[in-house]
Amino acid sequence: MDMRVLDFAFESSLIEAIGQGLPLVSRPYEAIAKQLCCSEAKVIEGIQRLIQRDDIKRFGVVVRHRALGYRANGMVVWDIPDSRIEELGHRIGRYDFVTLCYQRPRRQPDWPYNLFSMIHGRDQSDVCKQVELIVEQCELQQIKYEILFSGRCFKQRGAIYSRTAGPISQPRVAVNG
Repeated sequence: MDMRVLDFAFESSLIEAIGQGLPLVSRPYEAIAKQLCCSEAKVIEGIQRLIQRDDIKRFGVVVRHRALGYRANGMVVWDIPDSRIEELGHRIGRYDFVTLCYQRPRRQPDWPYNLFSMIHGRDQSDVCKQVELIVEQCELQQIKYEILFSGRCFKQRGAIYSRTAGPISQPRVAVNG
């Protein structure tokens, strides 16, 4: 049998398995391997191959923070000087309580902010204290920022992947939703 067909079949099964979310066990790749009747190493290699080919664009954790007791979500928007955006973005992103940190273009004159960081806290005062810590430790006292608290919780889910018709068609994996 053609190896491309076998690889396609395995990768399709692998995409379907990881698309359901990783099992909450100490060795999730081993659990998936058992489901697919293969080795843990084959699962890891398969995921690496899919990522390297850009068949999978994102592979990460969806944290359901409300289920963990974190009720306040603060998107902190910062007006960082362009010359310091990379440095400060990396510094802010290293804090354990910062779950996202990314740059976006300013939309002048109404929106001067170019760095966005998400902080979850048990309540709004927790988030404010964490922002104060960032301001102090990163010496951002002169930097304009706002904390935007979310008013609603939307459904959280990971990316949904599906295979296209054949092993040599492009794109091999499409993100739906």
